[in-house]
Amino acid sequence: MLGLATRAGKTVSGTDIVLAKLKKGKLKCIIIANDLAENSRGKIEAAVKARPTPLVDVFTEAELSQAVGKKRKVLALTDRGFAKTLLDKIKEGV
Repeated sequence: MLGLATRAGKTVSGTDIVLAKLKKGKLKCIIIANDLAENSRGKIEAAVKARPTPLVDVFTEAELSQAVGKKRKVLALTDRGFAKTLLDKIKEGV
């Protein structure tokens, strides 16, 4: 799902870019690696408290990187449909 969203141009990546887009209200879901550094994790979690957005941290850096084809630790979906599908699949345990 993440690879498809990336190819469709519906993702942004990188802590600074994700935080900037979150402040503008452009994000539908944020995905962070569960092995992300505590400093980066804290920044993102604080921003999510200020502007509630679904936050997913069930993937490792390796899994995220493999899914999108680039080394990534922080991603966000900008499309409501992709975000809903991803969240539904995570809830199902797929």
